[in-house]
Amino acid sequence: MDELEIDAVAEAQLDDPVLVEGLPGVGHVGKLAVDHLLEELEGDSTLVRRIYSREFPPQVTVEDGVSELTCAELHAVSVPEGRDLLLLTGDHQAQTNDGHYLLTTAFLDIAEEFGASEVFALGGVPTGELIDEYAVVGAVSDESMCETFEDAGVEFREDEPAGGIVGVSGLLLGLGERRGFEAACLMGETSGYLVDPKSARAVLEVLEDLLGFELDYETLDERADEMEDVIGKIQEMEQQQQQQQMPTDDDLRYIG
Repeated sequence: MDELEIDAVAEAQLDDPVLVEGLPGVGHVGKLAVDHLLEELEGDSTLVRRIYSREFPPQVTVEDGVSELTCAELHAVSVPEGRDLLLLTGDHQAQTNDGHYLLTTAFLDIAEEFGASEVFALGGVPTGELIDEYAVVGAVSDESMCETFEDAGVEFREDEPAGGIVGVSGLLLGLGERRGFEAACLMGETSGYLVDPKSARAVLEVLEDLLGFELDYETLDERADEMEDVIGKIQEMEQQQQQQQMPTDDDLRYIG
């Protein structure tokens, strides 16, 4: 197999589409968001490209006993009321720095092929603690884009995310800007410890506002409820451990 192979699965005609990336990352926020878009817009979507690369982990996925070599996928989505979408998803990112550049360049090449001039990378920004209110932090390739995103509820914070944006999400902004794309990254706040459907919903609600479509969130909310149960059990276990470690009256006796 070559370093990079792209299978043209199907063709599609899109009207002024936007490339939306959701690969695994912090809290799986971006992947959850794009997977939910695909689920909700399934009737209007077409798998158009599969991208294979030696930069992905050496493994296959298995469903109902049938294997499929690890890859990234691009789905074309015609949106009746809103901008058409080119959705990028997959189960893995590249394993090397060179691989990130290789794959991001391929993703942008395909976006150009389908007539996209805008890019949205979706992801999470870690807070290090459980949160109740989910803000969406943004980064854009050009300052002129800030006002539109702020009107949609995106926050631009000085020196955040700390350390910048790594992987495909970061390179879509950096390489995209150099190639003339308007590029933005929407990052939902998340603890960074667990898969976070609530953060994914916060990001999608901003995307709805920016691109003019509407989604149903029932299945994503069900996943959020499941994660709330997991969090509750974790907190209960932590409380029990703390109680077990607390000294008793007998422990505090002075023996002289």
